[in-house]
Amino acid sequence: MDQLIAKLKKIEKQNYRAYQQIKGSYNFADFELHIDHVQADPYASSSRFRAFRQWSLTDLAWLKEHSTAYQLAARDFIARRFAELAKQENLLSITLTGQTVLDSTAVVFTEQGIELRFRVSLPAEGRSILGKKAINLLTFHLPKYIRKSTIERELDLDGLKRHCEIIEDQTALRGQLNEKGLVAFVGNDSVLPRLSGDCDLPMKDAITFQSPESLAVTLDRPNQGPITGMGIPKGVTLIVGGGFHGKSTLLNAIERSIYNHIPGDGREAIVTDVNAVKIKAEDGRSIHALNLSNYINHLPHGRDTKDFSTQDASGSTSQAAWLQESIESGANSILIDEDTSATNFMIRDERMQALVSKGDEPITPFVDRVGQLRDELNVSTIIVMGGSGDYLDVADTVIQLHEYQAIDVTEKAQEVIKLHPTARKNESEKPLELLPPRQLDQSLLMKTLSEGKFRVSSKGTHTLRFGQEFIDLSALEQLESGSEVNAIGWVWFQLAQNAGWATHPPKAISELLNERWSDSMPNSGDLAKPRVIDVISALSRFRKAKFRQ
Repeated sequence: MDQLIAKLKKIEKQNYRAYQQIKGSYNFADFELHIDHVQADPYASSSRFRAFRQWSLTDLAWLKEHSTAYQLAARDFIARRFAELAKQENLLSITLTGQTVLDSTAVVFTEQGIELRFRVSLPAEGRSILGKKAINLLTFHLPKYIRKSTIERELDLDGLKRHCEIIEDQTALRGQLNEKGLVAFVGNDSVLPRLSGDCDLPMKDAITFQSPESLAVTLDRPNQGPITGMGIPKGVTLIVGGGFHGKSTLLNAIERSIYNHIPGDGREAIVTDVNAVKIKAEDGRSIHALNLSNYINHLPHGRDTKDFSTQDASGSTSQAAWLQESIESGANSILIDEDTSATNFMIRDERMQALVSKGDEPITPFVDRVGQLRDELNVSTIIVMGGSGDYLDVADTVIQLHEYQAIDVTEKAQEVIKLHPTARKNESEKPLELLPPRQLDQSLLMKTLSEGKFRVSSKGTHTLRFGQEFIDLSALEQLESGSEVNAIGWVWFQLAQNAGWATHPPKAISELLNERWSDSMPNSGDLAKPRVIDVISALSRFRKAKFRQ
């Protein structure tokens, strides 16, 4: 510590670039401080710091005896504690993941101890160093925050254990879905609505969720005991009801519950198959060498759809592409909201079939494929549907939302089918094909990196910078944090180290995202483990990417 103080005194009032001299490691007696990157300018991205404390000095070594989920939650709790303390100094920050608990690198448990990774905006006046202020920040305030975040007696131990147990319980609930034949589970008394469209906090005084008795399932939790709620079975599920009655709110809670949620969020008892993907129409996106023949055929002028590429996809084509890319990446469940879908991809009613013959319509509507996805590929679907009763013919479960409460209307739907039989014709002309993944040109990723000075960064959840390219990820609504986007970029970085073509990209990415995934990543604190599906989805939106059949 004395060495750091001496350096900061020496550079007092010097040009900001002199801060580069403090890079290195410093012994603070009970922890080590590592300064890995120093910003070149007061207006540049904040400097990267790490603090490491040995387990023997924390009294928290007992955490290592718990499950992976429990430890992940403990890391999240420590990061949130440090963030709470750091609010007192606006020059300090640590990356958090909102209402969710992700496998983040903000706090890392090693065999030796606990490491915090955070950022510091080194103080300045204009572009002159404020060395005395930096000494006060780095050798007085910062050590207090580090100690209060990493020593057992300084933590709210009951709060820590509750945080960890609730996250461990969610992981246990999700682990029971497959054996129970479920895609998702929505626990009774859950709070689904959010405070507003741009705020993920729970709505105050919201109507809590209650399962219809016919869909009630009881699952076990290791810490809080059994819980009853609505089980959404595998197969084809429709969520129906009038406008403003909560259909999309339910789907939104389901799509976001591929992640665990913090205590008090309201969604702690909602869990979804981790490989569930929400898809929608996305006009103008790129498509690379994709076989769309399951959904689109015989285009005008004989254009091939078995090896289809475009830089400006239509709504229906983009939704078909996203579906195929998701299945290629290992999706087990597809989530769709009618409001954000392309109508001609979802349905062609009997009148339109009569007006425009099948020979003149390239699209096989999803209503004629969704049952085949279930029966032939074991892919389930949950659809919010308010405008087409033709989906009743293929639905296994129909849930009506009425004044934010769920009602099982599956039997009633069967009666409606008998009373109002459809006259539309099924337009699937052939069985659904299970298509192999495309190959990815990894050399092009390296070329893109080298041309852009190897820059990898995110702008929230909406944009990934990779080299000089900016990839629009705003359609990927299941991304929770810019940390996931950063990690996606660094997964691409690792793929780029391999010459030639990746013959099975999902498998290659899955191997990179193993339990020790962060070991091969930069030692920064703004990374969170993404899903393989999301890495592939991002690659598919990189306009310069090169795939082949």
